[in-house]
Amino acid sequence: MGGSMSTMADEIYQSIPHPGLSADLILLVHALVVCFVIAGQVMVLVGGWRDWSWVRNAWFRLAHLATIVVVALQAWLGRLCPPTRWEQGLRREAGLADHAQSFIEYWLARYIYLDLPWWVFVAAYTLFAALVVWTWWRLPPDRSRKPA
Repeated sequence: MGGSMSTMADEIYQSIPHPGLSADLILLVHALVVCFVIAGQVMVLVGGWRDWSWVRNAWFRLAHLATIVVVALQAWLGRLCPPTRWEQGLRREAGLADHAQSFIEYWLARYIYLDLPWWVFVAAYTLFAALVVWTWWRLPPDRSRKPA
């Protein structure tokens, strides 16, 4: 089964025009998701203290919680997240080696792909997810308002 999934993925990568550019775009979106998780938590904490109503928006908070829970779960399962796998597959298809990085890949990758042992990521993601859950309990979302 693993071989057929790999073959199917390779066929998909081969069908994408400009795989290097596509990999850069995936990396950019991946970096934005990282920013959403980190900045979102900072905004919830600051907004709770400053009494900003938007940080209690149930849809925002649910998306934020779900994102970090998925990241932590993937780390516990020892799996790379889909954007990382897609980006790597597209870079292979583009014939790009690790040393042949684009400008976007060079600058974004150095901030989101740290060379640390896997257990450090598992611990960090788990602690951050626990902080998000704690914040959900301490500064609960406002479920009475309808989404805009």
